[in-house]
Amino acid sequence: MSQTKQAHAIHHVLFPTTDMERTAEWYERVFEMKRIPVTQKAGPLPVLLMTNGNFDLHFTPVEEPVSLAPYHFALEIEDWDGFVARLNEIGIEYADVRERPQNNSKTSELRDPDGHHVEIVWHGDRNW
Repeated sequence: MSQTKQAHAIHHVLFPTTDMERTAEWYERVFEMKRIPVTQKAGPLPVLLMTNGNFDLHFTPVEEPVSLAPYHFALEIEDWDGFVARLNEIGIEYADVRERPQNNSKTSELRDPDGHHVEIVWHGDRNW
C-alpha cells in the first residue's frame, strides 16, 4: 500500500472585506504583502489576492461587515522587536504583548480594517 503525502502548508485563506483597496493598503503597510494581479475573473465574485511569498490571503467584497469572531488567523513573526517597532512607527494598535516563558514565545493581536482578528506570534527557539 502506498503512503500518501501529508498536507504541509496553508496555501491561502479567504476573508470578506467591505473595501478591497483599503484592505490591500493595510496588508501592504502592516505585513509588507504584495498584491497579486488578477488577470481573469476567479469565480462569481471579484477577488483581492495578497501574498508574502510563503502564503496568500484572499479577500472578496461584501456590502456589510461580516464578523468572524471568535475566528482568527495567526502569523509567525521572525523578528518580534523589529515588527513591533514597525507597528509603533506606522501607528497600528495592537493588544498587550503576552510572554510565554514555558515555550519562549510572545503573542499579541491586532485587527484589520474589517475587524478580522490577526494574531501575531513569535517563538524564540524556532529554527528558520
